Amino acid sequence: MPKGYAISDTKNWTDFKVIDFDLKAPADDDIDVSITHCGICGSDVHTISGGWGPLKVPQVIPGHEIIGTVTQVGKNVKDIKVGDRVGVGAQVGSCMHCHPCTHDNENYCIGDGKGHMVDTYNSIWPDGSIAQGGYSTNIRAPEQFVFPIPEGIKSEHAAPMLCAGLTVYSPLYRNNVGPGSRVGVVGIGGLGHFAVMFAKALGADVVAISHSANKKEDAIKMGATEFVSTKEDPEWSKKFLNKPFDLIINTASSSAVDLPGMVSALKTQGRCICVGMPEDMIKLRVQDLAMRGAFLGSSHIGNKKEAVEMLKLAAEKNIEPWIEVLDMKECSKAVERVSKGDIRYRFVLKQDLN
Repeated sequence: MPKGYAISDTKNWTDFKVIDFDLKAPADDDIDVSITHCGICGSDVHTISGGWGPLKVPQVIPGHEIIGTVTQVGKNVKDIKVGDRVGVGAQVGSCMHCHPCTHDNENYCIGDGKGHMVDTYNSIWPDGSIAQGGYSTNIRAPEQFVFPIPEGIKSEHAAPMLCAGLTVYSPLYRNNVGPGSRVGVVGIGGLGHFAVMFAKALGADVVAISHSANKKEDAIKMGATEFVSTKEDPEWSKKFLNKPFDLIINTASSSAVDLPGMVSALKTQGRCICVGMPEDMIKLRVQDLAMRGAFLGSSHIGNKKEAVEMLKLAAEKNIEPWIEVLDMKECSKAVERVSKGDIRYRFVLKQDLN
């Protein structure tokens, strides 16, 4: 029977207990995966600590940056076979019939009355079974949400790409970032360090924008051509009035970021896409947007096509995230360190329950 590290009380969100759990009932398009690695995401901390609200299920096994080996496939599975190395990200289900799902936007599923979006954990399948995540031994998911991992990427490097990487790759891809683009990345952390590396790999000129100056050396190594400390230079955005950004990716998980400054640093009709998810609300005057004709938006993970393209790019460009690998039993210590920002820049858990 599958086992995993679970949380049952948001007040004791580092108190993991190993539990047995059941996988969803198998379907003809399902793939069973024996998990070898799982990244830790800031979303895990927001969920198990109650920052995003009460738990939706009695016990939550977090983890949605999953790598493993296929052990079984349903009869309708076409492109993945037993023994393949695959990944599963932050979503394991959608209705597949609503307008977003039928237009390669399954990551924006709105449901069709029979099915709905299913997050990888802290979520419930349409049949009522509980979806559990990757701090565990096994997962079962439909082929649409299982991604082949290219040979050129190590498992521990691929894991954090499946949420952190895809979350920033999707807006880069959808905003046509390439040679000649100027991209600003706000926040050099788990998401931001991927944004710098992927934007660079796509051919953009990348500027790293961080609260403090202590990540400058790291950001330059990742591929940024310039670094800005908003703490040391509160009027930082003024230096970009005559060399504005086509796109700014805001990865900060705090609502206290200088959003007006970001908007003012955009070119006319430039875009600021927020992918960090603060627990409280952000505020911005419409007038700030109007003065640039700017667009403020967000983005939710990515679709399968984008995941496959991202992994291909990572293999071709030899992109390696900055990670620290721990045994899965160290998940309590790891999530606590993530909550304190004590990681450069992503934890990956290695299986120890088998």
